[in-house]
Amino acid sequence: MNTGDFEVPASGFGGEGSPSPSARRVAELLGVNLTELAGLIGVTRSTLAAKAGARKVGAALGPVVRILSMAGEMADNEQRAAIWFKHRPIPGWAGKTAYDLVREGKTDKVLAYLGAVRSGIYA
Repeated sequence: MNTGDFEVPASGFGGEGSPSPSARRVAELLGVNLTELAGLIGVTRSTLAAKAGARKVGAALGPVVRILSMAGEMADNEQRAAIWFKHRPIPGWAGKTAYDLVREGKTDKVLAYLGAVRSGIYA
């Protein structure tokens, strides 16, 4: 199973007039600063700010946006999705949250978990 299996529109995460996800918008939703967001997605803070790094930021931010979109769709609320992402442990991961797993580079595991929950398979 790969992350492409979970195509979820990211329209709510774009910057003004942009189809690409906005790092600032995602940081606001998660209640983190841009430096923390950069660490979460594995880029430097300067890459987030540089126009030249937009493609790299978009690629790194994409899985987080998919996770938040799926969770928001299932929770019917973007704020609840952000709270879940940061604070709710995922079963089978020793108390780790989606935030923890993403920081460890395991976005595919979070997407697989959400896909299973969406399909009615609860872990």
